Amino acid sequence: MKQSNNSLHWSQYKEQTAGYWHLKFTLILFKFLPVIFLRIIAFPIGFFYFLFSKRSRTESKRFLEKAALFVTSAETEKKCRSFFGPLRHMVAFSLALIEKLQTWSGNFSFNNIHFHDDDIDELIRRLDEGKGAFLICSHLGNSELLRGLAHYKQTGVSRWVPVNSVIDTQVTANFTRMLKELNPQSGLGIIGTNNIGPDTAIFLEEKLAAGELVVIAGDRTSIHTTGKNHLLPFLGKEAPFSFGVFYLAALLKAPVYFIFALRRGDLSINPEYDMYVHKSPLLLECTKKERVVRSSELACSFAALLEGYCIERPFQWYNFFNFWQEEV
Repeated sequence: MKQSNNSLHWSQYKEQTAGYWHLKFTLILFKFLPVIFLRIIAFPIGFFYFLFSKRSRTESKRFLEKAALFVTSAETEKKCRSFFGPLRHMVAFSLALIEKLQTWSGNFSFNNIHFHDDDIDELIRRLDEGKGAFLICSHLGNSELLRGLAHYKQTGVSRWVPVNSVIDTQVTANFTRMLKELNPQSGLGIIGTNNIGPDTAIFLEEKLAAGELVVIAGDRTSIHTTGKNHLLPFLGKEAPFSFGVFYLAALLKAPVYFIFALRRGDLSINPEYDMYVHKSPLLLECTKKERVVRSSELACSFAALLEGYCIERPFQWYNFFNFWQEEV
């Protein structure tokens, strides 16, 4: 029996943004045209995907309808329930793609990122002392900002901070290839999830001990551990959150920070971002038996934060697949 697209794991979908040559064309435009022009054409690009990607429309609508039940703003709720809600969602994603390119090329203004009275100062102080940290980000907003800013020494830290990103390089192969063309140094710190083995934890521990950052997304699960995922309440229904991501965080002896970079104004062509940094209060040291419990606690903390920020900025969560694995 042929497997329904709606029941596929996220990693089995083709890369959402486009094929390599579409992205190559975007990169050429990025190199030779003013960024403001690219932001303007992001609107028709988002409209194109709204018209021709039925799955993206379906999954955007699924998420926005769930978020609408929890948002406190009547105006935002109306936008979530609107027929054109998925269009707004896809245009916001197109704009975020342009800003990812800006980040990796080093020309996104640090003045456009606003930090808050949270754990950012503690994180900067730790990095300034030559210590590493484990960062868990998401597909909400633009997590590339912190990686890019650290890469270009704009975070206020007085030293170069190498960033090691753990991602599924097969699913994002086209985008990763384009980043390497934009900035050859961008691929040096990329660790493919398909290459993770017993030696990976040791390798990452060495990176953390050397004062580097390890970054991984907490809202993606592995196709190889579907039976172990943490099932947690998320926007009114249980959803799977990765076992491996949070177990790895519990395994490594480094503080864990949850990072969110959210756009001010979903469709603004003059983007500014709010950067939120939350340090996990859980103790670093734990026994082997305690790791599973610790990983579950970390997953719960992350899911609660992600849910709160998704309710606040629903059009910036760029997960265009069946996150809840619902039957349709």
